[in-house]
Amino acid sequence: METIRRDKTRHPCFNREARHTCGRIHLPVAPRCNIQCAFCDRKYDCISENRPGVASTVLTPPQALTYLMMMTRQMPNITVVGIAGPGDAFANPQATLETIRLIREKYPMMLFCIATNGLAIGPYIDELVALDITHITVTVNAVDPVVGTQLYSWIRDGAKVYRGKTAAQIMIERQLAAIEALSKKNVEVKVNTVVVPGVNDIHTVDIAQAVAARGAKLYNAMPLLPVPGTPYEDVEQLTAEEIGAIREACAFFMPQMTHCTRCRAAGMLGAAMERMVIDSLQQAAAVPAEEKGARPFIAVASADGVSVNQHLGEAQHVRIYEYREQEFHLMEMRKMPFPGGGDARWTAMAETLSDCHAIIVSNVGGKPKTLLEAQGIRVHALNGIIEQALAAVEGKDAAYLTHHACSMCTKGGCKE
Repeated sequence: METIRRDKTRHPCFNREARHTCGRIHLPVAPRCNIQCAFCDRKYDCISENRPGVASTVLTPPQALTYLMMMTRQMPNITVVGIAGPGDAFANPQATLETIRLIREKYPMMLFCIATNGLAIGPYIDELVALDITHITVTVNAVDPVVGTQLYSWIRDGAKVYRGKTAAQIMIERQLAAIEALSKKNVEVKVNTVVVPGVNDIHTVDIAQAVAARGAKLYNAMPLLPVPGTPYEDVEQLTAEEIGAIREACAFFMPQMTHCTRCRAAGMLGAAMERMVIDSLQQAAAVPAEEKGARPFIAVASADGVSVNQHLGEAQHVRIYEYREQEFHLMEMRKMPFPGGGDARWTAMAETLSDCHAIIVSNVGGKPKTLLEAQGIRVHALNGIIEQALAAVEGKDAAYLTHHACSMCTKGGCKE
């Protein structure tokens, strides 16, 4: 891609003065997260929420482009496109990168800012530089594994889950390495820290020193907003004076961001979310997307990895496949929502499979099939060898593709 000189000063988070004239928009294209923070309880559907990690809906990359086109007509001062979840951008790398490519082609002068926990960004840094990403925000909550164990319940690196000190150590190493690598590539790096009183408030000075040494340009100490249902739900919030003192101490090592408004959606920093933003987001979500471009994977319910042999309702894990280079490749094993819960389970399942355009099962009830397909996930009830079923769904063996109803459901005996 030809490098275009973009005005980096037009980012309202990195440039305090730009917040008066430049707007930004966050695109919710990354639903999955690869870590569980002890202070986070992620939700998707609360429009009135105004904290990081929350989005009212999730868009496919083509829908995100549609949303941006709608919003720039109404807010021509948007200068920055941000991908900030509602999960982590690089737990959803295909959706993140495809969104960037689509928007870069349409809006070559737009600044891009990606927020990430830093765990999985490493393999994509060169590609991000090639796409001329200008700004990255990495959330670093600890640089000491002992502190990190109090903040990270678990992390998932590929198919493996880590907990405790090992998880914290991996997080810290990946984050610091990513900040250093991005900085050397001339990407502007901002570091956010969620400050939890009694856990990492004093530790922020160590964090600021460590990230400054690796090239980060701006530090944002953010007071924890206690969330019900989390281990820190009863923590007393820091006062403006307390967070001010923390920033003053950290300023010895690097510049501080003091105008953060924990923004999301679109518009100017600190502005209330307008109804038209919500309406545009919902309209974009209703636009049909090209299935394979936006959702490249197929899920398969199989107990043995050989045959399609599980009812949708009983599958606790599914196998995720991608078709490329004339072959089907097993990408990962993915945990499914726990059985029970009625419609809420199928809604959660649709979120879990948001990067899949289809799921293959041995049997399925009418209601979950309807709910999943309403979210753009085609449900195929097939029996036989996985490779044959995949080929049928992808149009490689149409004669094999036969649907059948779940006998338990047709007899009224299905509990799901």
